[in-house]
Amino acid sequence: MYPNGSVLSLVLTLHSLELPETTIYPAFIFGLTTYLFILLCNLTIIITICMNRNLHKPMYILLLNLPINDAMNASILFPHLLYSIWSQDRSISYPACFLQGFFVHLNGGASYLILTAMAYDRYIAICCPLRYGAIMTTNNLVKIITGMWLLNFILITVVFSILVPYRICQTHMTDLVCYKTALMKLLCDGTEVNNIVGLSCIIFYHGLSLSAVAFTYIHILITCVTNKQSDAKIKALQTCGTHLVVFMLLEFNTLFPLISHRSEFVPAFLRRVFSISNFIIPPLVNPLVYGLKTKEIRQKISF
Repeated sequence: MYPNGSVLSLVLTLHSLELPETTIYPAFIFGLTTYLFILLCNLTIIITICMNRNLHKPMYILLLNLPINDAMNASILFPHLLYSIWSQDRSISYPACFLQGFFVHLNGGASYLILTAMAYDRYIAICCPLRYGAIMTTNNLVKIITGMWLLNFILITVVFSILVPYRICQTHMTDLVCYKTALMKLLCDGTEVNNIVGLSCIIFYHGLSLSAVAFTYIHILITCVTNKQSDAKIKALQTCGTHLVVFMLLEFNTLFPLISHRSEFVPAFLRRVFSISNFIIPPLVNPLVYGLKTKEIRQKISF
């Protein structure tokens, strides 16, 4: 048992990467290349939107939050992971692990709120086009962006602050990343309270985003069916199709790890693989999807 006062100096051990000695250097090069490519793709989208005044519209300003969040998300994992591969040292201090877990969940929650805000923007643009300029003003856009980040920060702070009062009984992590579920398994007690709060937070994020996306896309579909102008239908499908692909990708990469952590039937290897998929697949695919599928961005990107 480790008293609360000693956690600042406590050193944890993350689950082993189980890499054969012959694969250490190839794995390091592959990880570094992947990380740099993720940063390149996301920074390209960020710079493209920032440098082109034609893209300074509500849809793209909201989209700008996504590559920023994705680049931060990848940066949470890769530097420490690359160090671990190179040195074969899986130790991490408890404060660093706690901070990593906080930002992991902060970025995960932000992804859902950003996509929810983008769904609302598409709903107003397609279903209420005459009121779009009056609703999505600069002032309201700032309120939406500030509100979603502030709400996200408060919720994740509450979720992680509940871990603080409880004592730690072990130092071996069962996961490759400092998820809250992995941190919870280190506690001597208090798991029930943390489980209830954690599940409530998951239900809130998924319930809010799924409800918002379902509501907006049902109304967008109705608008497309009733609108006889084919150009309007095509534009609606193009702008919404990209958003839906990114949202479904996020749902798959989030729900499977959540389910696998709570199921004894999922092999430990698959559980660990999907635990890091969120740091690789969305940050890698999102900028490619938006860069290739969004005509205005694609035209502005110069290779």
